[in-house]
Amino acid sequence: QVQLVESGGGLVEPGGSLRLSCAASRSIAGIYTMGWYRQAPGKQRDLVAVIDTVGSTNYAESVKGRFTISRDNAKNMVYLQMNGLKPEDTAVYYCNADQGYLVSWGQGTQVTVSS
Repeated sequence: QVQLVESGGGLVEPGGSLRLSCAASRSIAGIYTMGWYRQAPGKQRDLVAVIDTVGSTNYAESVKGRFTISRDNAKNMVYLQMNGLKPEDTAVYYCNADQGYLVSWGQGTQVTVSS
């Protein structure tokens, strides 16, 4: 079992940047995929970005070129650098760990993009 705690969310103006962090309670080196998902009001939770054990990444089309996911196995941390934020990026962002046999979720951190 791994506990995940997100931080770094907040209120930012359109075009601004935020860096989200996800702290895991144990080593993430052996976790196949770490990811970020988001859920806007009235909508389903959708994939934002994922990163595997060798650093391969996948992004939602809506965030490609703007967001960057990274992982630091030595620190048990996963990050999401978000640049060029748009109002439609407003959502609760959740950290995810997919071990195949076990999926873990963080509690979420709110990101609001507004003037």
